Amino acid sequence: MSREYIARDPRTGLPIAVAKQRKSKKKIKTETGPWVALSDADVLSLSSGEIEEASVRWKDRTVQLNRTHAIRALGRFHGARIHQAHTFLLQGLESDDAEIRVAALDVLPEVAVLKSDELFDWLSVLLDDDDVNVRKAASRCLTTTSPVFPSGVSSILANELRSTLRYRSDAAWAGLSGLCETWPEVVVDHVDSLLLEEDMQLRKKATGLLRKIINKGDSAVWDLISWSLNDAEVEVRRIAAKNLPTLARKESRIATLFAERALVDSDSDVRLSAIKAVQVLDTDHGRARELVVRGTKSKDLKVRSACIELLPRLFGEEVLRTMAEELLNDETDSKIIASLKEMVFDVSLEGTEAQKNAQLAPAAPVPALDREVAESQGKRVGLEPIRSTSEEQTPKSKTELIRELHEKEQSPVAPEATPEPVYRAVSQDELMGYDDDFEDEEPDDDADYF
Repeated sequence: MSREYIARDPRTGLPIAVAKQRKSKKKIKTETGPWVALSDADVLSLSSGEIEEASVRWKDRTVQLNRTHAIRALGRFHGARIHQAHTFLLQGLESDDAEIRVAALDVLPEVAVLKSDELFDWLSVLLDDDDVNVRKAASRCLTTTSPVFPSGVSSILANELRSTLRYRSDAAWAGLSGLCETWPEVVVDHVDSLLLEEDMQLRKKATGLLRKIINKGDSAVWDLISWSLNDAEVEVRRIAAKNLPTLARKESRIATLFAERALVDSDSDVRLSAIKAVQVLDTDHGRARELVVRGTKSKDLKVRSACIELLPRLFGEEVLRTMAEELLNDETDSKIIASLKEMVFDVSLEGTEAQKNAQLAPAAPVPALDREVAESQGKRVGLEPIRSTSEEQTPKSKTELIRELHEKEQSPVAPEATPEPVYRAVSQDELMGYDDDFEDEEPDDDADYF
C-alpha cells in the first residue's frame, strides 16, 4: 500500500520533512448509565476504595452505586487527571472481582484514546480469562478498539481471527470489518496472511472483505483479487469475481486482464461475474471487444447470451448482421436464436409497408406563411385537417367557387387605369423659374411710340 510521503534531501537521502500522522475518524461511543450522575470526587473515592457506596438520583429515583459503577465512569477524565484514571483502570483490570474486570474492559477504549500504556497487554490476557463473562467482554472490547488502535491490537486481532471459538472469531472479524473504514492498508496485511491459510472458511471471509477496500486500496488490493481468483476452492473464486465489476469502474485495464482469466474458469458464476465486468468496461477498448466476440461462442449459455446482448453496442448494422448470421448456424438455444434473428432482420428490405415508410426521411415542414394562405383558401396542408377558428371565415364550397369564377368570365372587363408616373419631366422654363401661364400682351394701336 502507498505510505505517507516523506520529503528527503536529494544529496544525503535523509528526511527533511515528515508528513503529519493520519488520525482515525472513528470515535469511541461513551456508554451511559447511573454512573454518569456520580461526581468526580465520588468516582475517584469509589475507584480507590476509600468509600464503598455512593447514592445518586437517576431517572427520578435514588440509586446506590459501588466501585464497579465508578470504574465505568473513568472515561470522563481528561488532561492531567487521565493519569489517575489510568491507574485506577489498571487496578480494575487485575481485580479479583469479575464484575470489576468486565467494567474495566467496557471503559478501556475510552481511556485508551488518551493513554493506552499496558491496556492492550491486559486485553490480551483477559481474552483467556477464567470467567466467560470477562472473556466475552474482552472480545467486545477488541471489536471496539480495532478500528481505532490497529497497531495496538494487531497481533491480538490476528490470533482471534483464527480462533476456534465462534464468539471470539466473530468479534475479531467485526473489528477487522470496522478497520476497513479507517485503516484499509492494515486490512490488506491481514487479508494477505489469511489467504495463505489452509482453512477455506478463513480464505472465504478474507476475500469477502476485499469489496470494502477495493476503492480505497491500490495495487496491493489488485494482487489479493488476483490470488483469490486462482484459489483452489470455487467459493473463494466466486466471491473474488464479484469484485470485478467494481474494479472495472476504477481500473479498466486491470479488470480486463482479470475478466479474461475469469471467462475461462470452470465455474459458471465466476464466468458470469466476468461478463458483468466486461459490460462495465469501455466497449471501445480492443481487448474488451475481443473478449465479447470470443464469449459469443462460449459453451456456457449464460456467458454466450450476455455476450450476444453486447454486440449491438460494439458493431454497426452491417457488421452486426453478418456476425448474427454466422452465429445462427451453430446456435441451439431458442431465446438466443430469436435475439439473433432480430439482429439479422432488415426493416428497410423485409419489413411491412408501414415499417418501410417509418424508415423514410420525414417531409420538410411547410412554412407558416404558406400554411396560412392554404388554410384561408380552404385547402388541406399535408395530412393535417383544415384548421378553423372563430376569427377566420368559413371556407367556400366547391360549387360556390365555380359559380364565382363563371360570373367573372361573363362580366365585361373594365380597362385598367394607367397609373400616373412617379416622376414627371421638368421643362427648361420651369427649371429657370419662368411661369408657364405667362402670355405676351398685344400692342395697343392707340399707343404712342417714341
